[in-house]
This record gives sequence, C-alpha cells and structure tokens, in this order.
Amino acid sequence: MRLAAAFFALSAAAILAVWAWLGAPIQMPASPLGTAGKLDCVSYAPFRGDQDPFGPDVPIDPRQIEEDLARLAPLTGCIRTYSIDHGLDQIPEIAGRHGMKVMLGVWLSNLPQLNRHQVEVGIALTRRFPDVVQSIVVGNEVLLRGEMSAPDLIRTIREVKAQVTVPVTYADVWEFWLRYREVASAVDFITVHILPYWEDVPIPAGEAAAHVESIRREVADAFPNREILIGEFGWPSAGRMREGALPSPANQARALSDVVAQARAANYRLNVIEAFDQPWKRQLEGTVGGHWGLYDAYSRDPKFSFGAAISNHPRWPWQAALGIALAAAQFMAAALLLRRRAIALAPSRWAAVAAGTIASGAVFGWTIENVPIESLTAGDWLRSIAWAGLALLTPIAVGAGLACGTGFPCFFEVLAGRELARRRPLSFLLGALLMGATVLAVQAALGLAFDPRYRDFPFAPATGVTVPLLLISLVAPPAKGPHPAAEAAAAATLGLSAIYIALNESFANWQALWFCACLVALAVTLMRVRAAPG
Repeated sequence: MRLAAAFFALSAAAILAVWAWLGAPIQMPASPLGTAGKLDCVSYAPFRGDQDPFGPDVPIDPRQIEEDLARLAPLTGCIRTYSIDHGLDQIPEIAGRHGMKVMLGVWLSNLPQLNRHQVEVGIALTRRFPDVVQSIVVGNEVLLRGEMSAPDLIRTIREVKAQVTVPVTYADVWEFWLRYREVASAVDFITVHILPYWEDVPIPAGEAAAHVESIRREVADAFPNREILIGEFGWPSAGRMREGALPSPANQARALSDVVAQARAANYRLNVIEAFDQPWKRQLEGTVGGHWGLYDAYSRDPKFSFGAAISNHPRWPWQAALGIALAAAQFMAAALLLRRRAIALAPSRWAAVAAGTIASGAVFGWTIENVPIESLTAGDWLRSIAWAGLALLTPIAVGAGLACGTGFPCFFEVLAGRELARRRPLSFLLGALLMGATVLAVQAALGLAFDPRYRDFPFAPATGVTVPLLLISLVAPPAKGPHPAAEAAAAATLGLSAIYIALNESFANWQALWFCACLVALAVTLMRVRAAPG
C-alpha cells in the first residue's frame, strides 16, 4: 500500500499543479479609462434568465431596467438599444433619470407592418426625449440578413431623418457597408460592426486591436470625410474556439482594453457589445452567443475590472479538490479490489492507474464547470450530464479494472449480457462505459463534421473518459477472437471525423486538436476489442 500511497500523492500533486497553472491570475494592461473615464457607449438589452425577444410582446418590468442602468451608469454615459418592443421603449425615460444618453435602435426586418410600428414609435420617442436620444439607428444588419433591399432601406432612413432633429445612422458589418456604399448617402454618420471573433478568418484576441484599426482605416478610405462609429466591438468570455480566436475571461478583458485604448488614442467613438450576457442568444449562436456581456447574466456582477488581473478559472481550488477526490476514489477502488483478492500489483500497473488518475482528475473540475455553460435545451443538459457521469464513473471502474486485469467485452456481449453482468460485473460495467463513450463521441464528432459552426468541443470530459479507457485496453491481456463490426465501424467513424475536424478547424484551434486526439484514443481502444470465440 505504500506504493499506492506514493503514486496517489504524485497524482494529487500533479492535479493541483495543473489547476494552479490554469487558475493563475493573468495581469492586464493599465485601464484605458483613466481614473474617472467611462466607455463611450455600450449595447444594452434587458432580458434575463428565460426572457427573450422571440415570444409575444410582453413588456419587461421597468424595475429590471432601472436596476441594470444603475449598474451601468458608473461605467458609461450612453447605451445603444436595438428595438422598441418588449418594453424597450421604456429605456429613454429611465436612462434620462440616470443622466445617460441613448442610441435608439429601430429594428427593421422583412415584415413591413412591424417595420412601420418600429419607425413610428422610434420617431415618437426621439421627439419625446430630445435630451436623451442622441441618435437613432434605423436598422441593424438587415442587409446582412438579406431581409431588406438597399433602396428600401435608404427610403426608410430618409423617412425617419425627415421627421427627427437628431443624427440618423444605419448599423451593419463592415463588409456590407463596402458592398452597399449607396446607403452612406442617407445617413449622418456610418456605424460599422467589427467583431474579430466572427470574421470569416477569425482573429486571435491579441490581434483584435490591430484588426479593428485596419478595418476602420479601410472603411474611412472608402468614405472620406465621414464620421465612422464602431457600432459593435466585443469579445466572448466563453464558448467554442474558432481557429485561433479563443473565448475566455482574460481574452475578453485584454481585447476590450486594447481596443478601448486604441479608440482613445486615435480619437474615434466605440460602442462595446454588450452590457449583460444574453442567454437567449445561445439559441442562435450556440454557447458563445450568450457570453459577450461585461456583466454576468445571472449575478449581474462585472466579469472583470479594467487594469486588474483576472483568472480564467477563479474557482480553481475547488476544481482541483474535485479532481483529487476523483483520484482518491480511483486509487481506493483499485486498493479495495486488491485487498479482497489478496494480490499485489506491480509498480507498472500502479503507474498506469496514476496516469489515468492524472488525466481524468485534471479535467474533471473543468467538465463540471462547463455543464451549465454549454447546456441550454433539455437535450444539451442530458448530453452534458451524460458526459459528466461518464467522466466520474469511468476512471473509478478503470482503476478497479487495472488492478485485476479485466478487459472489455464487445458491445454485443454487453447488450445481451445478463449472464455477463452476473458472472463478471466489472467487465460488464467497463463494456457499458465504453459503449456510452462511443455513442457520445460519435454524436459529437459527426456534429462537428457536418454542422460545426455553433457546436462546442467536449474536450474536457472526453479526456477524462478516453484516456483511462485507452490505458486499460493497452494494459489488459490481449483478447482472442474476431474484431466486432460495430466497434470497427465506430472506430472508422471517429478516426475519419478526427482528420476532417482537425483540417476544417485549422491547427490553430487547440480545442479542436485536443478533442480530435480524444477521438483517436477512443478509436484505438475500439480497435483492440475482440469478440469472445463463438
């Protein structure tokens, strides 16, 4: 048992070291806001929890907006809205009480009657609150969505402009301003969206400021002597990686700091997207869509302070503790089985147990952290919990299997395995865990191969599951018999998917490469399974 204790201590130390590194605070540059400065403007939507703009036009409680603007007032003196539905028409009056200005958004779509309502209410609000509404944004990315033609958009902008005294603009992704340059003739200033994360060629966070400046200059050259407002710039704090563009709290803080500082130095206006996380956007853009806010969706607390160090995993001591507890359970399962059978385990086997323990324990806390982040629908929750359950049970079962040299039965034996479950319960459990891991991995792999844009990479739970399974397949005595067709087909699917995903996502995407390595590990495990003779 001294050998087991030594390997456990080694595993625990390794898990703790990994989490200390992952959770270490990252120093940020000095605050670009100075001692008493504020952001120029921030996009704001008041939706919380299950609220969204998709259903009936039920007004948001004005007290909710009041609370939000009270939090935002110290950070910015201006908010940008996108619509007047769902009680957003209450915002100018409430903003005025907090001394804030409003860039009032009028939402345009391919529905003429709703457009008419938006325009009429937007004009009325601008006239009613002339000291609050500093400009009106007629349409947001309606050309990008293909819901209105440029001539119809220009007519609508000019209609609004003829009836208000404040500046009027239109907002869209920068490429669409260059594509539809005639729209510039109808507006008082040009509002462009520059989102490096969502570019066709994604831009890493460290290069975001240079990219924004490059695009701003390109637009300025296309529209000389015109004021250009960066109407949307932001960075997500969570979600899937796109090539080298990694969402994280530290990257969000750094990208925003760099671009705000650049805007101050170059003397151009910048609107940051967005004030609060909007969970409903996950229905449209996946996990990443709900994590662009400067403030958390539920606690309404700021995610970071400009100039202050920030950790990507602020709860890392608890996550390390979870990993060490899982390691203890794995070693205990192996030790109890050895004691029951009164046998000793060779150092090489304890080393294998420790290797699986480190791999699974180091990512278990990450797995638990990602469950609520990556789960929106009932299907998402079911899938995330299934991964987490496998990440918990597999290392423990593998620890026991490594202690007694138990290998995998084939899938057919598990499915028809009442006798197997009675005679060899550990072998049955290992086979069931392998089958569950295969189902989840194939589902994730095919999703990322055929519809990848908004799908996350479950690299953390996949590591905690596939590494222990691979270890036991390599250590257990090789079985004799034919290679089962189901396992062969699954292995081929995983292997081919891994190749495609890695090439499609690029080698700059470490999340994709990590997950692909897990797929390959599981494919190798499946190729080593043999059916019992007969």
